Amino acid sequence: MDYISTYMDFLPIIKELARTYQGFEAYSSAHIRGLGLLPVQFDVIATLANQPPMSFKQLGKKTLISKSSLTGVVERMVQKGLIATQENPDDARSHLLRLTGKGQTIFEQVFPEQMKHLEKVFEKLSKKQMNEIEASLKTLKSIFN
Repeated sequence: MDYISTYMDFLPIIKELARTYQGFEAYSSAHIRGLGLLPVQFDVIATLANQPPMSFKQLGKKTLISKSSLTGVVERMVQKGLIATQENPDDARSHLLRLTGKGQTIFEQVFPEQMKHLEKVFEKLSKKQMNEIEASLKTLKSIFN
């Protein structure tokens, strides 16, 4: 088997995927920081917004934040009054997390602004292109899962 030619088939995909993510992250993060939040804080606020309280484990599954980082992020957001914890009636070993009024207010201010910011780049794609990209990314994801 010719390993070099095999690698050459998928290495360009890996490079483009990484460069695309890096480009998205730079574009998105700069705007979020300009709105007064860290990207991880935005991720948590957007995930908890308009949702029933969720466990730490559920939040971890729904965000893009590693479990080790999520603990500190949540603790700091609780200290800032953005997130509240409550006992989990279904599991005494865990707590449920929810946005506070302050956290919800920040979500209502920041989320629409971030979506408008992202829309500026995504509006350059046709609906067909967006559907094709989404389908390709789902296919790639399914290969890894």
